[in-house]
Amino acid sequence: MGNHHSCGHGFSSRSSHTGHSAPHNHSPARNHGRAFVIAIALNAGFVVVEFGYGFAANSTALMADAGHNLSDVLGLALAWGAEILSRKAPSERYTYGLRSTSILAALANAVLLLVACGAIAWEAFQRFLQPPIVAGLTVAVVATAGLLINGLSAWLFLKGSKEDLNIRGAFLHMAADAAVSAGVLVSGVAILFTQWYWLDPAISLMVVAVIIFNTWGLLRDSVQLALSAVPPHIDIAAIEAFLRDQPGVTDVHDLHVWGLSTTESALTVHLVMPDGYPGDPFMDSIRTTLEARYAIHHSTLEIEQGTISHYCPVGISRANH
Repeated sequence: MGNHHSCGHGFSSRSSHTGHSAPHNHSPARNHGRAFVIAIALNAGFVVVEFGYGFAANSTALMADAGHNLSDVLGLALAWGAEILSRKAPSERYTYGLRSTSILAALANAVLLLVACGAIAWEAFQRFLQPPIVAGLTVAVVATAGLLINGLSAWLFLKGSKEDLNIRGAFLHMAADAAVSAGVLVSGVAILFTQWYWLDPAISLMVVAVIIFNTWGLLRDSVQLALSAVPPHIDIAAIEAFLRDQPGVTDVHDLHVWGLSTTESALTVHLVMPDGYPGDPFMDSIRTTLEARYAIHHSTLEIEQGTISHYCPVGISRANH
């Protein structure tokens, strides 16, 4: 008689799991709801103030920064929505729940950042042709306020950015805004003392370059996760070696690893064991090690005795079957 297992990830009835490691419960991901509320409120208010002062001071850097802040408010809302949806329970149609919305949000945030950079760069080039007179003092004061607000917002997401690509997207938005504000502050002070009005668009272009450089990694990682690539922190070769070293395993094939979300990974694999199913404790031991050592949160292991040949069109395999 099969053991009953608690299913923490997939949609499940009471059916037994023969030859598979059991899905299992995990502690819920950290809730960043408070950080999102604070960051969205601060940045939405600042967008209105910054654009108004930018228009009054005739500063393209301030107005461009306000536009960039607006895109960040949208990006934060996307990231927050994805975090909420990722907690939705699995259903018959979405058997993994909506965890992958965090991947889509990270990808959308990367695209939003790059689009905002394009808009800032275009406006800056236009200003280079005929640099307008800029009120340096107003620019510097407003940019200082922006630096403080964006710096605080980035700090709220700093810890989570190291373990969650979705939160990393929110963090990069805020860090990029802080960088823009710092650049605008420098240009405002310089213009105040030199009247070199071309510094306003020049600083804008420099900041754009920094943002693009920092956003590229987010875009690359989110696209890879969206295409079900092996998450960058997981060594699939080491996982295969571990599975092959298990007692009774003579072959490994059809190995797949992909990201369920920006924080969770899944694995499926076929293990050839001529002596047959090794028992639930053996399977649970493998699953526990896969999670603890290799960050695989959901593993499904299929046991075969190797009595027939198998054709593996897509799975990782280095041996003949």
